[in-house]
Amino acid sequence: MIEAALSLHSGQLIAETSRRVRLSRSINVVLDATVNDLRMAGLPGAARLALADGVVHLDPASAVFEAMLEGWATQQRARFLKDNTIGPRLELVRRFAVFTNQYPWQWEPAEAEAFITRLPVVVSTARNYQNTLRLFCGYASDARYGWVARCLEQFGSAPRQILDEWNTVGHVTEFEGQPHRRPLTYDEVQALFDAADGLVEEIRSRGRKGALAAQRDAALLKVIYAFGLRRSEAWGLDLSDLRHNSQAREFGQYGAVFVRWGKSSNGSPPKRRTVLTVPEMDWVVPVIQQWIEEVRPLFSPGAHPALWVTERRGRLSRRAINEAFEEARDAAGLDPVLDLHCLRHSYITHLIEFGYPERFAQDQAGHSYASTTAIYTGVSDEFRNRLLVAALRERHARAWEDES
Repeated sequence: MIEAALSLHSGQLIAETSRRVRLSRSINVVLDATVNDLRMAGLPGAARLALADGVVHLDPASAVFEAMLEGWATQQRARFLKDNTIGPRLELVRRFAVFTNQYPWQWEPAEAEAFITRLPVVVSTARNYQNTLRLFCGYASDARYGWVARCLEQFGSAPRQILDEWNTVGHVTEFEGQPHRRPLTYDEVQALFDAADGLVEEIRSRGRKGALAAQRDAALLKVIYAFGLRRSEAWGLDLSDLRHNSQAREFGQYGAVFVRWGKSSNGSPPKRRTVLTVPEMDWVVPVIQQWIEEVRPLFSPGAHPALWVTERRGRLSRRAINEAFEEARDAAGLDPVLDLHCLRHSYITHLIEFGYPERFAQDQAGHSYASTTAIYTGVSDEFRNRLLVAALRERHARAWEDES
């Protein structure tokens, strides 16, 4: 009797313990689900924020897709990505949806492969498209944002990643840009500047308007080359960005340029750097001085801070900077495929040919990595031959010393 009672009591204890364990697990599951729901609801771009519950749509699939795109845009804005980055990404996803005639929860890898192979684009553009679609699929298939659960509930299938290493372009070379992006030779740089100065004289001789603007453009192109600036960096220069360099007092207040509109990355603000005036480019000092003291005041800019101003007393546009280069390039008879950015390539290349260390060239250009600077460098055969001759002379000198 005692053993039976103990056995019964033990069974009851086991059953009660098991029941409590199951109850605890159920509570944990509910709590986890609740926490996950709250987390998903609070994430920028979450389904619950982009698509209201309880709303009946005439076209549910289209409504979910548009909400998904809006959610992705919100998620990118939360990372401080710019609109000119987000907009083209959204447009590409819409193009892909039209191409497949399907929605993201129906996409398969084969559709992405067919889409890329039918586009008349270069390798770097194809990779950019693949990365964009890959990012979108990664967002839509991330359970934290709630689109997987929403699509399973409404359509019986969920978005998934359709692009991976096995069906995307491999990054096997450092430079995949256009072949025309090359440094100008010294003669080409001189021809460009001569043509820019010649446009000023031509306009004056004909008595036409625009001589001041042509003189501004000539000075602008010279400054871009002398400091290796990007278009946006030259566009954003103010008078206050011209600095003294205590180690190069002979350059006066033009010993350096403070760049505030450097190229940004991953949602960061524009990068800043100081570009020093190098002795080989000291000819730019009187160019800047003449522009600021003699020519710029004729535009009557008033208190406008911009270094490069227009006849309407505003800041020169980025497009106008491109046009200034193109006009001088065509007047010089240079290859029409050359663009403004080639002046930056030329600056970096010529710094290396002047004998400056690669680290100095990297800092002057504002590159985070030396490999990026190397992409911009295209030293001439003459420079390489000088290095070769110097190396041979050094070897012969060592051999002579060994023999003696």
